[in-house]
Amino acid sequence: MGSLKEELLKAIWHAFTALDQDHSGKVSKSQLKVLSHNLCTVLKVPHDPVALEEHFRDDDEGPVSNQGYMPYLNRFILEKVQDNFDKIEFNRMCWTLCVKKNLTKNPLLITEEDAFKIWVIFNFLSEDKYPLIIVSEEIEYLLKKLTEAMGGGWQQEQFEHYKINFDDSKNGLSAWELIELIGNGQFSKGMDRQTVSMAINEVFNELILDVLKQGYMMKKGHRRKNWTERWFVLKPNIISYYVSEDLKDKKGDILLDENCCVESLPDKDGKKCLFLVKCFDKTFEISASDKKKKQEWIQAIHSTIHLLKLGSPPPHKEARQRRKELRKKQLAEQEELERQMKELQAANESKQQELEAVRKKLEEAASRAAEEEKKRLQTQVELQARFSTELEREKLIRQQMEEQVAQKSSELEQYLQRVRELEDMYLKLQEALEDERQARQDEETVRKLQARLLEEESSKRAELEKWHLEQQQAIQTTEAEKQELENQHVLKEQALQEAMEQLEQLELERKQALEQYEEVKKKLEMATNKTKSWKDKVAHHEGLIRLIEPGSKNPHLITNWGPAAFTEAELEEREKNWKEKKTTE
Repeated sequence: MGSLKEELLKAIWHAFTALDQDHSGKVSKSQLKVLSHNLCTVLKVPHDPVALEEHFRDDDEGPVSNQGYMPYLNRFILEKVQDNFDKIEFNRMCWTLCVKKNLTKNPLLITEEDAFKIWVIFNFLSEDKYPLIIVSEEIEYLLKKLTEAMGGGWQQEQFEHYKINFDDSKNGLSAWELIELIGNGQFSKGMDRQTVSMAINEVFNELILDVLKQGYMMKKGHRRKNWTERWFVLKPNIISYYVSEDLKDKKGDILLDENCCVESLPDKDGKKCLFLVKCFDKTFEISASDKKKKQEWIQAIHSTIHLLKLGSPPPHKEARQRRKELRKKQLAEQEELERQMKELQAANESKQQELEAVRKKLEEAASRAAEEEKKRLQTQVELQARFSTELEREKLIRQQMEEQVAQKSSELEQYLQRVRELEDMYLKLQEALEDERQARQDEETVRKLQARLLEEESSKRAELEKWHLEQQQAIQTTEAEKQELENQHVLKEQALQEAMEQLEQLELERKQALEQYEEVKKKLEMATNKTKSWKDKVAHHEGLIRLIEPGSKNPHLITNWGPAAFTEAELEEREKNWKEKKTTE
């Protein structure tokens, strides 16, 4: 039932696409209703107008796609189809709907009836996918059948040349392209129209009407036992015989099943090439025209009965199914091969990329190695040149060092001589420094003494002024006291005279102290100049030796003239001695 549905759908698809005027994939509802009614009529399916109206009932008056039509077609038509309709009438109805729109206007060597048969054959041999096409293998099979039916020789080279020019993008031919290919006589050159038409009819009978074999033979009657020529037609489960080959006057059928058999008979009653077909209730004696025909008929009937026992389809349908399965297998293998090729190609590309990456890395490594080798050679040359330069330089430096060693030896002798001189100078400098220290001590003592003298002088002067003030005050007293004051004045004049003498004595002492101070200062300048000359000499040789100057462990006093020559304890001792001397005088 599934294969019958597929065959019916192919013819219906042609009719549906013919009704699609604008190639939009949609057909108007009114046209689909007419198509559905016609299909129900030819397929002998009860027409249900209520279901049809219910399916297409909506407010949309626009077209309906075949997807919208398929549910109705499957449910109300195809699922109810029985194998009791006239296939030729069904195909002719679909053919009538599509022939005017699609058949080529170019003149063809075949009639429209032949074109119809080719169209039906196309539906039988086409692939089970839409849009329908017939692949090159089936085209070759059909053309071979036609060539054999015409009695010609198959031109394989011509077909291979045709396949080369075949449009690969289409993967096959449509029904109308196949009709044009056969109708233009490209593969039937030298054959007249009648021969081509007979070949098409023979192939149509075999592939579509399941005619396994046909031809004239003599049949013996069951009642009169006379022999009559009849046109026999062998189909998968029946042998029909007619008055003539136009099939208009059918005389009977021989129903075949797995219990039937065919046997060869010896010649008898003047009849030759006899064979016998035994059925459940009847036996048929038949005479072929010659031994070859007899053997062909016996073999054909025997093969048919054997297929019935096996439950196998007719040979051409089985062969078509095998070809389709083989193509599917080849397609699957091709797809698998393509997949593997893609994987291999991807792997190859990956390997190529890896190899390219490795090659690039090797080239980079080689380039780096060459560059490093170049650098190494350059470095080696530079190192050799530098080594030679360094060697010459070392030789020159060694020579200079030897000269410097000799010079340094001479300088060392001079240095040692200078050290000895400096040691002598150091001793003399120590003596000079000791003299300078002693001079500074004397200077400090004189300075302190001078300061005390100045202080005593200022106190005397203050006392004298006080007395003078008292004298002036006393003068201003009364006359009574004048004499007394004069007496006191005399006394005070005497005291003043004594103070003046003391002052003069202090002034003299001060002058002597100044003279002593000047002498000490001159000595100090001389000692300083002498020390400075020694310091200059020492500074000239500062890089060779550093002078060690004497210093006091006690802290030094700071005066207006610089560091004091005496310590605090020494000063106190001198001051104490000076006071004792002063009190004794």
